[in-house]
Amino acid sequence: MLKIPGYEDGPLVQGTAYLDDPLFWPVHLGSCLRDEDAQRVAFGADWDAATELCHALSARSEWPVFSVPLSSGHTIHVVYRNIEGDHGVDYLIHHPEWSAAETFAVDDGHFMGPGMAWPELLSAARQSAPGGVDDPDARLLLLFPTLGDALIPDDAAAPLTTALTALTSIEEPAEAASLLLENQGQWSPAQWRRADGIWINDGRHSYRNPGNAFALPIGRLSEISHALNGQEATAQRTSG
Repeated sequence: MLKIPGYEDGPLVQGTAYLDDPLFWPVHLGSCLRDEDAQRVAFGADWDAATELCHALSARSEWPVFSVPLSSGHTIHVVYRNIEGDHGVDYLIHHPEWSAAETFAVDDGHFMGPGMAWPELLSAARQSAPGGVDDPDARLLLLFPTLGDALIPDDAAAPLTTALTALTSIEEPAEAASLLLENQGQWSPAQWRRADGIWINDGRHSYRNPGNAFALPIGRLSEISHALNGQEATAQRTSG
């Protein structure tokens, strides 16, 4: 059985087989496709099949895990938490030197986030590290639900459209990309800034806002910031 240090709640299994199913991606992005128009664009006539896939992903007997290794040695784990009455997707980050993984975003009815700014999402998607999910398009879509950024660049839809075109059967991927960026995660888009070399935000539900009582410790915030952010992300923001 798959193990994530400090995360012992359920029967974790590798979920990589789902990545080859074009319907997995709109299902995974479902919380960012909240209105009828967005769902129509994403699912089209495949709504019944998508519902069946949702049931498989939420089975209590198996909690699918998708691991995204970073060049720093950290790994992001995307976990489908299938507790009866408390389903959701947890976004964890872990390093071999840590005793336990840290949760940095939660996609469920009691959401916590955002977990990433747009430049960090691109950086994490494009990093190269052995093991886990290595396709940049898959990494981008897997981590997209952690996004919450009030300063999305004008060209952000391009890589998202490319990923949707490559991995899904969505007929209008450019339209879907625009809708995803418009909605982002369940939280309000946050303002991000760099303080003492650490990327933080002002989100009321974010573990990466030091002003929140439940925020991650400063040491963890610093390490996570450095793991997610590369030169690409650093160059696109003005430090605060």
